[in-house]
Amino acid sequence: MQPFVKHTGVLAVMDRVDVDTDQIIPKQFLKRIERTGYEDGLFFDWRLLPDGSPNPEFELNRPEYRNASVLIAGRNFGSGSSREHAVWALENYGFRAVIAPSYSDIFRSNCYQNGVLPVVLTEPQVRELMDRAKARPGCQVTVDLEAQRVTLDDGYAVDFEMDPFRRDCMLKGLDDIGLTLQHEAEITAFEARRPAWLPSKQ
Repeated sequence: MQPFVKHTGVLAVMDRVDVDTDQIIPKQFLKRIERTGYEDGLFFDWRLLPDGSPNPEFELNRPEYRNASVLIAGRNFGSGSSREHAVWALENYGFRAVIAPSYSDIFRSNCYQNGVLPVVLTEPQVRELMDRAKARPGCQVTVDLEAQRVTLDDGYAVDFEMDPFRRDCMLKGLDDIGLTLQHEAEITAFEARRPAWLPSKQ
């Protein structure tokens, strides 16, 4: 997993609440088992018109958001099904962080396992960031996990809280598998001591 320490990028505003995983990555894109190649399905039903052309009304189709790497949205982001593909699609598209007042617990956990930082701010703080970003479309934001601070390029800054364990894992780029492999030597030693008459780990 790619570590997250500090990231600066264009801030895309999605001023919507209850953005669910069915919209983030629709069901027809769930047939693949790879973790890559989902960027074309991100917000597919919102991003494209029925004839397949880009929907000019959709936020991410605006020219100033074309290279956005931080997304800010309303409360309850990532609700709906538990599909991990939603985070894969966001990450494949280029998003390194999402800012919102609240998330589905499973979606937030999936973010932690895939290197996408889910920043939680209060609704007034999110509204202030959105309003400032809307006034200057294409503005940049810095998300600093070490300092636990979000800073707009106009100087507005706000601090955020995060579980210390999850913060440490994100800084080091450790998902659950990576955490386990930190103890690879001990695991190997245990397997070597394991009685031969026990069932094989296979």
